[in-house]
Amino acid sequence: MKLTRLFLLALSVSLFVSCSNDDDNDPKGVYDNGFFILNEGNSDGGSVSFASDDLANFTADIYKTANAGDFAGVYLQNIFFDGDKAYIIAGGSNVINVVDRYTFKLIAKVETGLANPRYGVVKDGKAYVTNANTYYYINPATGNTDDYIAVIDLATNTVESKIALNATGDRILLENGKLYITEQYNNDKLLIVNPATKALEAPVTLGYGANTMEVKDGLLYILRSTYGERSEIVKVKLSDKSITKITFPEALDGAGYLDIYNDKAYYTVDKSVYAISTTATAASTTPILTAALSADGSIYGFAVNKDKIFIADGGDFGSNSKAYIYNLSGTLQKELTVGVGPNGFYFN
Repeated sequence: MKLTRLFLLALSVSLFVSCSNDDDNDPKGVYDNGFFILNEGNSDGGSVSFASDDLANFTADIYKTANAGDFAGVYLQNIFFDGDKAYIIAGGSNVINVVDRYTFKLIAKVETGLANPRYGVVKDGKAYVTNANTYYYINPATGNTDDYIAVIDLATNTVESKIALNATGDRILLENGKLYITEQYNNDKLLIVNPATKALEAPVTLGYGANTMEVKDGLLYILRSTYGERSEIVKVKLSDKSITKITFPEALDGAGYLDIYNDKAYYTVDKSVYAISTTATAASTTPILTAALSADGSIYGFAVNKDKIFIADGGDFGSNSKAYIYNLSGTLQKELTVGVGPNGFYFN
């Protein structure tokens, strides 16, 4: 009798543990275990596409699918995450849509306190979103100094304050409690903000054309490309703000996007993708791949993740375009028809 009871108890514990482990591995929603493709769109609005990690499942417009045709907004710019929530920035509508990142059901909208919002990050229950303000509408030749960071309380989804940048700002990255901001066209500085004090620290001069940036091992890697100058990767050591550079040869003028994956820096020039070690001192001029983009297209979104290279074809901004997924050797794995003006990839 005792042995039988012990056996039954052991069996029940085993079944409980097994079921618990299975539950832990269950997807959190239909859009778990995959990636989003943000389609900027045009004045008719943008969209969000989704593909599963195995590339077997694809939905062209998950926001409308999940929200009975609700309109996400004009000129979708960026997606950032906080826990189970995703925040979709619609720059042309001055709106941030808050959705469940696994079902894409709408939770709330941030609709006040924004002026051409661009990119966002999250720290300690607050979102920090760059706003281009009047940048694109007044004096675009010289830029403006009224760009700011909107500080959003994520518990109430309201803008609680603003941090004046006194310069133009666009992309934003959070590292070691500091905010780092670049702007490609009218600002030659890396802006640094301490969110705890809402104060600007001494900036770092990079040169004009600083755009995409990634951080690895205490170094901020920034791709810089501007007309009349050689493209380059600028490495900023965050501990002391010292700079080293990899200056590209003339053949790589017009570099577009940068991503760091494992121990390699991947960058794009025209329709091609290149890679170098993060410890390299010179650029590679031998592409991993050259994408077969549309006649009007260019690389408009780029990422390297999950052992794959992701490329978005901007297309003509009037019709649906394409996204391409390659392996790290440059072999095409999948071609997807997405929305208008795909500009970024975000991983769930």
